[in-house]
Amino acid sequence: MKILKQLFNNNQEWSERIKAEDPTFFEKLALQQAPEYLWIGCSDSRVPANQLTGLLPGDVFVHRNVANLVMHTDFNCLSVVQYAVEVLKVKHIIICGHYGCGGVKAAMGDAELGLIDNWLCSLKDLYHRYRKDLLGIEPEQAREDALCELNVVEQVANLCRTTIVQHAWQRGQELSIHGWVYGIKDGKLHDLDVCVSEKAETPDVYRILQQRILDK
Repeated sequence: MKILKQLFNNNQEWSERIKAEDPTFFEKLALQQAPEYLWIGCSDSRVPANQLTGLLPGDVFVHRNVANLVMHTDFNCLSVVQYAVEVLKVKHIIICGHYGCGGVKAAMGDAELGLIDNWLCSLKDLYHRYRKDLLGIEPEQAREDALCELNVVEQVANLCRTTIVQHAWQRGQELSIHGWVYGIKDGKLHDLDVCVSEKAETPDVYRILQQRILDK
């Protein structure tokens, strides 16, 4: 078995650097995790939550999957959300897509890719729901970017409808759901201006934002 020596060397250097900056960092980290943020993002290796937000280990709880989807049948994602909301008491859930998403591009095509086609069904449904409007957007890259944004809005809506989030709001728990997109080409986060903090805010936010995306 090959040992990935370089990765262990990198880890050693990173650990020593952190301890030099704060000698008690790992001791404090081992006692508990108390992040204020849950990040639901894409599995893409170019979108690391901690690094692009400038946060340290322990600052953000993370769930990632292909195309940053929140589906009511995905118990992996829902278990993460429940733990984050009910145990860690996070105050913010960020759903972050990214431009140039391979999952979004695949959902817009008709090529058979295998098992991933089943995962992307809901994203394909979203594309077909707005296909007429999206086809009017040129060039093709702008069309893909628009679907990336629409996908984030859709996932924010899906998350707000879960019993986990609904019950948190009923309890009066402080919890906001945000929709962002990350630009791989410039390394910058883009706020889609969707932030839902209570049940009463949910209906109009999505329709207005979806129309704004398509009208750009």
